[in-house]
Amino acid sequence: MTLMESASSKKILVIDDDASVLHALGLFLEQEGYDVQTASGYNDQLKGIRPSQLPNLIVLDILLSDKNGCDIARELKAAKSTANVPIVMISAHPDGREMAMSAGADGFLAKPFDIDELLDTVARLANGKA
Repeated sequence: MTLMESASSKKILVIDDDASVLHALGLFLEQEGYDVQTASGYNDQLKGIRPSQLPNLIVLDILLSDKNGCDIARELKAAKSTANVPIVMISAHPDGREMAMSAGADGFLAKPFDIDELLDTVARLANGKA
């Protein structure tokens, strides 16, 4: 199975309040064959949705204007319906990695990150490999 074949059925949700980051990540992930949804903030959009509609992975910025990404990650990991959805947190914050890991994230990328590293991390976690 090629990366493109494995990506084609995978849904990725990207949450970042920077429109340019959302646009760039959306483009890169869509080029790899992912079904990408983007959001500029978190409005509890994952609460109450059916398991078949959940994303296979969430890329989440730590510092959002409407809510702290670490709080969102903790909520998602604590909820039965979303506990198993992998979360990759991204941030330029100097303590970002520690913050992400303490919030229960499955991965972390420091901004600015290498696109190949992003794609490798997304492919690995979206396919259920730690």
